[in-house]
Amino acid sequence: MSAIPRIAADAAATLSHREAPQAPQAPQVPLWRTIFAGFCATLVGLGLARFGYTPLLPAIIDAHWFSASAATYLGAANLVGYLAGALLGGPMSARWPVRSVLRAMMLVTAASLLACAWPVDFAWFFTWRIVSGIAGGALMVLAAPVVLAHVPAHQRGVASGLIFAGVGLGIAASGTLVPLLLRQGLTATWIGLAVLALLLTVVSWQGWPTAAPAQAAAAAHATHAKAARPARSALASGALIALMASYALNAVGLVPHMIFLVDYVARGLGQGLAAGAQYWVLFGIGAIVGPVLCGHLADRAGFGPALRIAFAVQAVALALPALGLVAHGGLIVSSVIVGAFTPGIVPLVLGRVQELLAHHPSLQKAAWSRATTAFAVLQASAAYGMSWLLGYSGGHYAWLFALGGSALVLGLLTDLVAGKLHSSR
Repeated sequence: MSAIPRIAADAAATLSHREAPQAPQAPQVPLWRTIFAGFCATLVGLGLARFGYTPLLPAIIDAHWFSASAATYLGAANLVGYLAGALLGGPMSARWPVRSVLRAMMLVTAASLLACAWPVDFAWFFTWRIVSGIAGGALMVLAAPVVLAHVPAHQRGVASGLIFAGVGLGIAASGTLVPLLLRQGLTATWIGLAVLALLLTVVSWQGWPTAAPAQAAAAAHATHAKAARPARSALASGALIALMASYALNAVGLVPHMIFLVDYVARGLGQGLAAGAQYWVLFGIGAIVGPVLCGHLADRAGFGPALRIAFAVQAVALALPALGLVAHGGLIVSSVIVGAFTPGIVPLVLGRVQELLAHHPSLQKAAWSRATTAFAVLQASAAYGMSWLLGYSGGHYAWLFALGGSALVLGLLTDLVAGKLHSSR
């Protein structure tokens, strides 16, 4: 989502160092409940709070809650909040018990959805969209490390996939649930989403572990020891900087589908909200299977080649709507592909970071943090820029897809050039 940064060692080290017991102890809740809690966190934090807005966008405009340009800016507000939440998640967990923070952020998300049920004014709506983004960013930073710290090493791949499947399921669910709720009106739709988020919060309430296992604390102390004298020059390597730049450019390529897909189908193509929601479901289906397929591709081809394939395939997917090739399944293919890479690009980049810093494991956390920040900043900037561009162009959606596709091509070229330079040394 997304969009799904900072699930790596940063928060894990903070949490385990702070809350680890002195002696090994089994989790106080069954493992499946802990994994389910992580699944609910991603479903609420991104699946509903961020991606639930996309199928609502044309309805908000048609109901004259806000103008088209204002409504798209409101969609981008969540991305800004997400960046802030990703940065604040670690400090919050250092100040308060992590399970309390996770529960609070899920409650805040439900409250933000409820607050959007009444269009008091632009500032009110904008504030609550920011708040939902902050809560979603904190949930994504904290939930996975807390859960995976209790999962045996040989099961972490499956567990991680289950946790992040919440994002894709939330997208698919919003595409089916929102049109049904809209029959009762916009206010009822927002209330329905809030109630669903609250129910997920309640059912996952007792699933969060009370403390990190002792082995996680030992690993965290070992990491801190190794980081005492890091080779900082490795962080400035050309290949790593190029990877961060390509990852950030990939964020730009995701924005047209993430924010404007349903509105493009409903108003741009004149097919209505129901048709737009169907494409959003396809986007969600892609997001469910994307991380698994990307991981399989990386296992077969390596992280570097898999990333280049990902950039190229996404660029083609963006070119289809940019060139108006949306008939005969073109937009279906585009929606599924971009949906798959929305969460799927994250494990590819993380794996590539670990490859480039294989001899400097203590630097991987800092490198991933920088890549995550670059991704979030450019994604939020692109969301606002494309919102402005859509209004300036008089509703020419093709410009947005062309811009996103160009960013992906530039990301691919950056990675290829960096690879050539790196291999020549």
